[in-house]
Amino acid sequence: MPKLLKEFEPGHGFSKEDWDDVSDNPELTDEEVAGLRPMKEALPDLYAAIQEEIRKRGPAKTKEAISIRLDMDIVAKLRATGPGWQSRVNEALREWLEKSAA
Repeated sequence: MPKLLKEFEPGHGFSKEDWDDVSDNPELTDEEVAGLRPMKEALPDLYAAIQEEIRKRGPAKTKEAISIRLDMDIVAKLRATGPGWQSRVNEALREWLEKSAA
């Protein structure tokens, strides 16, 4: 669960103006919190429609798994950089392609 913000911090997907627009909303009481239900229970028809739309679309495909042959020492050094190494390789290739196209 994300931390509750007591004051505006940039970088959370909303602007200072958005924050100011809702900042006067009172916090929920313990009684109100206790009465909350998951969307699946509170709005079952809407929940089902959203889930069906997600199912039809399938997962977002932003990357493609490929097979590429690289020297073993290069792969070892890349893996040694820790988690996220494949994303870093992706970014390095992207930068190289952008420089090559210029």
